Amino acid sequence: MSVSMGTTERERALRVAREGRKLEKRLLRLSGQAIADYAMIADGDRIMVCLSGGKDSHALLELLMTMRGRAPVRFELIAVNLDQKQPGFPAHVLPDYLRRLGVPFHIETRDTYSVVQRLIPQGATACSLCSRLRRGILYRVADELRATKIALGHHRDDILATFFLNLFYGGHLKAMPPRRVSDDGRHVVIRPLAYVAETDLAQFAQLRGFPIIPCDLCGSQQHLKRRLMREMLLDWERRFPGRVPTTFSALARVVPSHLMDANLFDFRGLHPTGVADPAGDAAFDDAGCEEPSSAVIRFARGEG
Repeated sequence: MSVSMGTTERERALRVAREGRKLEKRLLRLSGQAIADYAMIADGDRIMVCLSGGKDSHALLELLMTMRGRAPVRFELIAVNLDQKQPGFPAHVLPDYLRRLGVPFHIETRDTYSVVQRLIPQGATACSLCSRLRRGILYRVADELRATKIALGHHRDDILATFFLNLFYGGHLKAMPPRRVSDDGRHVVIRPLAYVAETDLAQFAQLRGFPIIPCDLCGSQQHLKRRLMREMLLDWERRFPGRVPTTFSALARVVPSHLMDANLFDFRGLHPTGVADPAGDAAFDDAGCEEPSSAVIRFARGEG
């Protein structure tokens, strides 16, 4: 009996190890593809990896460390954490972890917590101000460390949630780009996890046992619009599997002639050419769209 139980435990451990290797391989492939598609890393780069203590930034650092040993270009990594002096923040956890990893790191200590508490009314969302303060500090640190790139841990679902936040509340079609110039115009910000699903990062963090440090400043506020967007996306994926990755792929397949932004497409200058254009009015043909099922119709009507 004990032999059988021991065998079962070994088989389970082997299965978990196999799944972990497959997951890591997928994360490396997706991150590598995003890096290649958007030319995120060049030879000689010094990349400042912003490490918050959450699962996403932990995964980002580990994946970049693995890639550094395999990539055809040379690049350096330096992990940076901003200690915002939140009450109860375990300041020793990340330095101890990073020393064990053997990666260069810098801990920047700035009491933004007190600033946010002083300026934001009780119960209001603190994320916007906190984010602006954090960005300004990290840009300065990037200058001091002579970093050529700033790597952030935003993933596919962050990008989609940002897209819908701007769509529903801001009236803009925009999201988080995988690569862009920073607000101050002096840095290049990259998001190597742009193609990676949050569920994969959560599983990876669990398998690796990362020392997760939750954000108690804004993470505990239950009714943030971003949280609602994520819940909406999770619900969509449960109801209609595949809709979330399809929506994400649409962000890279924009057709300006079939939208309404006259700054992106010269609608006034349109005139008949006498030459058939198969893409001309294809938007009205519903090409490739299936007939909606009864479940989809009920959902669209708010009945299901």
